Amino acid sequence: MIPSNLTLIGMPGAGKTTVGLLVAKSLSLNFIDTDSLIEVNQGKTLQQIVDDYGHLHLRAIEEKEILAINLNRHVIATGGSAVYSAKAMAHLQRLSTIVFLQVSRVEIERRINNFNTRGIAKSTHQTFQGLYDERQVLYARYAGMTIPCDGRDQDEVVRLIMEKLK
Repeated sequence: MIPSNLTLIGMPGAGKTTVGLLVAKSLSLNFIDTDSLIEVNQGKTLQQIVDDYGHLHLRAIEEKEILAINLNRHVIATGGSAVYSAKAMAHLQRLSTIVFLQVSRVEIERRINNFNTRGIAKSTHQTFQGLYDERQVLYARYAGMTIPCDGRDQDEVVRLIMEKLK
């Protein structure tokens, strides 16, 4: 059964936006990216928000934006740190099926070269390995469906999602 909304969660570089757009097209749904929503509404990039106010401020803004979402027939791509807000995730669980795009740390590091300028909501003292390990537990907690993405291109990931939805 096709849900009225689908939410994609996962690490930066997991493909939430790319896969989200393709899934939305396949299901004839609209698409929204919460990182883009934050940047438009704040008039700043995610990195500028982190630089100016810190990673916890970005997470607070992200929670507020997600809690304001009241849409139907959408694929929602969240920022990688959305899972730090139990309130935001409970809200997304109420209005959508949550899909965790599971990608290994090695693959994420291969895909992403701009960790220091990407606007990742993490402590300045936290290593990428620490961030990855911490988030994997949270993604698994909230996922209604987990899609292993290593070794798969975006079309294969979309096909797996579509198969699991049927």
